[in-house]
Amino acid sequence: MTPGSALSPLWGQLRSLALALATPAASREPLLGHAASRTVRLLPYVLATGFTLVLLPVTAQVLSHDFAVPGGWAGALSVAQTAPLILAVTRPLPAWWIVFGADLAGALVLLVTSEGSGRPWPWPPMVIVGCLVLYLALALRESRRTLLAVWLVTVSASLALGFAAPERSEGTNILLIVLTGAVLLLGASLRERAEAQRRLAEQEHISEAERAQRTLLEERARIARELHDVVAHHMSVITVQADSAPYRIAEMPQEAREEFSSIAAAARESLAEMRRLLGVLRSESARGERAPQPGLERLEQLVEATVRAGVPTELSLSSPGAAGGAGTGDGAGAAGADSAVAPAVTLSAYRIVQEALANVVRHAPGARTRVSVSVPDEGWLSVLVVNGASPEPDAAPLETTGTGHGLVGMRERVRLVGGSLQAGALPDGGFRVAARLPLRPSPAAPPGRHDEASPGADARDAEQEQTSEHAPGPRRTGSTPTA
Repeated sequence: MTPGSALSPLWGQLRSLALALATPAASREPLLGHAASRTVRLLPYVLATGFTLVLLPVTAQVLSHDFAVPGGWAGALSVAQTAPLILAVTRPLPAWWIVFGADLAGALVLLVTSEGSGRPWPWPPMVIVGCLVLYLALALRESRRTLLAVWLVTVSASLALGFAAPERSEGTNILLIVLTGAVLLLGASLRERAEAQRRLAEQEHISEAERAQRTLLEERARIARELHDVVAHHMSVITVQADSAPYRIAEMPQEAREEFSSIAAAARESLAEMRRLLGVLRSESARGERAPQPGLERLEQLVEATVRAGVPTELSLSSPGAAGGAGTGDGAGAAGADSAVAPAVTLSAYRIVQEALANVVRHAPGARTRVSVSVPDEGWLSVLVVNGASPEPDAAPLETTGTGHGLVGMRERVRLVGGSLQAGALPDGGFRVAARLPLRPSPAAPPGRHDEASPGADARDAEQEQTSEHAPGPRRTGSTPTA
């Protein structure tokens, strides 16, 4: 191995360090410019200006009186050694080139003055203070490679001046080497820690957005599976009726037989296509639900289960037939309600009430709750769940914080049928969920509004809305007497 080949890696490193010294950081944002507080953002300017205003006259005074430097030289050196500290707030590396070059020139000027004997040399105290401030700004902005190159230049210049005039050296060259190394290490550690915290916060924000999106997709997949079970029943009925029509209807013309056969074939093909599409949404481990999907007829059981969980709940369930005088709640009941409402709407209403009651159990145990399902307007189903504050303020809730994923599912179901949803806290500490769903959504129903009520909603208005939405003859169940 030749000496040239052995030294090539060293020369490569030296070229890399020289390039780092000539390439300042691309960012020109002021130090601490990303801070939220305006006071913190102004702090670097205040400190740089303060050090400049203090060091500038002190440096000029020391150079002219203690070292007998001529006035013009003393003024020029003091300005060059201190004024660039203000530039260091945004461009610390160019400021270092100016200040360190002025410091070297000052050390050479002090070397030739006879009155400087016995004084600190090559770095007077005001030079050391200015360097520490400047190096801290460098550490908060520049890369590790640049900081290493700056420190190596400082070490080389300090040692070279010390060897050039050992009789004048007072040890300040070694002091500057140690102090600047410590400041660079400390500043770089603080900067890297702040960057790590910022990246962690960004990653947490991204993760939360991804979790919300995943929850939304999971809820959509669940809705799709439930819709399959609802639609598959009706398509199966169509298929059976079309296939059996020639046997149930006597003397059916051949053209009608062929038409019913075509209807049955189209229904079977639609079922097969729907199942193939649904297979994309189902996971390999997921099993199809064999139980019928719940509807309004299951609300009584849901409320009774909530009461057993320790939440006094009152249910007011009116038949959709009550709208327009077609029927009343005491005669039609839940079964009549389901018969007048599209299956997708009854399923959505049930899930909204289920999620709202689950939130009461988790976040406000023991709070009195009222559930109202009625038809205040023709063609619309109203679902209202209002709970008060927990009767035991000191009692710890099952969950102290929520993810909001339940509201995501509610909004998806409301948008599915073209309704609207309002959800928000009440001034008395309770919570209100109100949904308005069409009884028979059109195939191309536009997405409904999902306006979340502001936390300052009027509790009296919520109570009036609940009272007005109770249709005549409501049935109540699951309520507990007031103590």
